[in-house]
Amino acid sequence: MMKLNRPRWSPLLWRITLLLCAVVLFHNPAAVHGNDEISTEPQPVAEDAEQYETPKVDPKRMYFAEHFDDLYDEDAVGKRWIKSKAKKDDAAEEVAKYDGEWAVEQPLRPILANDYGLVLKSKAKHAAIASHLLLNRPFVFEDKPLVVQYEVNLQEGQECGGSYIKLLSVGDGTKDLKQFHDKTPYTIMFGPDKCGNDVKLHFIFRHVNPVNGTITEKHCNKQKDRLDDPFKDKRPHLYQLIIRPDNTYTIRVDHKTVNEGSLLTNFTPAVNPPAEIDDPEDRKPENWDDREKIPDPDATKPDDWNEEEPAQIADPKATKPAGWLDDVEEMVPDSNAVKPDDWDNDMDGEWEPPLIPNPLCEKAVGCGLWKAPMVANPNYKGKWRPPLIANVNYQGKWAPRKIPNPDFFEDLTPFRMTPIAAVGIEIWSMSNDILFDNIVICDDEAVADEWAAQTFDLKVKTLDRQAVSFCF
Repeated sequence: MMKLNRPRWSPLLWRITLLLCAVVLFHNPAAVHGNDEISTEPQPVAEDAEQYETPKVDPKRMYFAEHFDDLYDEDAVGKRWIKSKAKKDDAAEEVAKYDGEWAVEQPLRPILANDYGLVLKSKAKHAAIASHLLLNRPFVFEDKPLVVQYEVNLQEGQECGGSYIKLLSVGDGTKDLKQFHDKTPYTIMFGPDKCGNDVKLHFIFRHVNPVNGTITEKHCNKQKDRLDDPFKDKRPHLYQLIIRPDNTYTIRVDHKTVNEGSLLTNFTPAVNPPAEIDDPEDRKPENWDDREKIPDPDATKPDDWNEEEPAQIADPKATKPAGWLDDVEEMVPDSNAVKPDDWDNDMDGEWEPPLIPNPLCEKAVGCGLWKAPMVANPNYKGKWRPPLIANVNYQGKWAPRKIPNPDFFEDLTPFRMTPIAAVGIEIWSMSNDILFDNIVICDDEAVADEWAAQTFDLKVKTLDRQAVSFCF
């Protein structure tokens, strides 16, 4: 077999070339797939695409698993996913409906053969859809971790909108998913969101106060690094959330850890309120002296302190430049100006030609009355004030006394959240063709990783191979 004699490049040049190729493909997928019109019919994939088989759903190992591959028939979607027919309570009638259009279809630029996803087709519309967990078996937070994983492909990029999911709580709100709306109780909200320069990867859980039963949303602190690429590269990305019985959590994007910590310490507001609070009835005494420094009462203004001296004076050393035209005005009437025909002296006053720069001043060093430039006054001292000295009566900064917090509680197991009954997507976006795929809920990281290996990882391998092939 004849070998191709490729140029021998340095390792650095090789890396730069691959990087440039990847950038071209990430921001212009059509470079590989072409610019043909997108069809709703099944699209062919590249010959070098990874071999894909729809992963098997095992209710014994999974609480929820959705690949969408068998739902491309419009009539089949409703068997597992219920589109909301509810209305938002706090919106005008014309925008209150959840009338966003959903479809199960291949990506606009297919990567794997016979791979389908749930696509939000509409933009600038409220959209909501949900599905019950497998066999209607709720996930109960006990002694095993919660693992949530799903893919999102923002096929048209995104400037403002969300692509997060909600894990809906067990209760009346999930009995009829046709009534799913923004106020439907959820246990966890997880996923990306962006509007303008505000980029977020949400992890919110609703904590139940063990004393009075009130519910408060707890927001995970932001990760250190911004996640910009998923909103602009038009590629699939894998989002994974793991919450463990020891209250620790890990968030990964494309298998890379981007945030981790504890439910007890990394959320705002904190799960547990302070044991003590300021006494709202306590008041600062009128004679409380919290002045750390005071003017020296024994100080007197020096006799030579002149408060009338200005901060700046004319420079006594300055001299008028030679050639300065003292008697020539900087601005003169325009001799070519003509009074407008509609000028009314009674209404507009006596007409005067507009002023223009004096041509005689253009070549001169200056015109008009010469004034020396201003400089700092060496004799300036300003208004005299006595120096500050330590206050012998200083009592410190006043603060109200602490009292026991009447609303205090200590929940050391916030992992034990409200059980989950369904998965919901309730979003609004200024982008269309947002594709969701391969949603998995389980209690074993290995199960989620195995599913990713059969789906997302194959897409990445195919895209990476196409990037190299495109360059060579």
